[in-house]
Amino acid sequence: MHLAYPAVLAALLFCIGLYGVLARRNAILVLMSVELMLNAVNLNLVAFDVWLRDTLHSGQALTLFTIAIAAAEIGIGLAIVLAVYRNRGTSDIDRLRDTAETDEAETLPDTAETDSAETDTAETRDAATAPGRADGKTGKTKKAEATT
Repeated sequence: MHLAYPAVLAALLFCIGLYGVLARRNAILVLMSVELMLNAVNLNLVAFDVWLRDTLHSGQALTLFTIAIAAAEIGIGLAIVLAVYRNRGTSDIDRLRDTAETDEAETLPDTAETDSAETDTAETRDAATAPGRADGKTGKTKKAEATT
């Protein structure tokens, strides 16, 4: 068997997977593209194992480990995608960029300046984070100003 045929097929699979990772916006399609890339690596491992006639079959053993890692990656990845979809209503990667945790100091007033914790009531916390604050700024606009 010539080594060129599986090597070219593996290179094509890897390029298709790489394009899918870079161009896709859906998280599930990105995970499928990563699986294509891993399968290209598996194909290369087995092809080189057969071509070199390794007596230990280390390429095939590494392929089994790669398949196990890919299965774990898909299981965890799909769990994360489902949790994000339930919370946000979308699995679009571009829309998920604003899911980064915000610093609470940017949206809530500093409570360390008050003399006691009793003066910081629930009404003042709600008023500070409400859209119509006294200074006219919402938490998002304050965060946008802080990042610029």
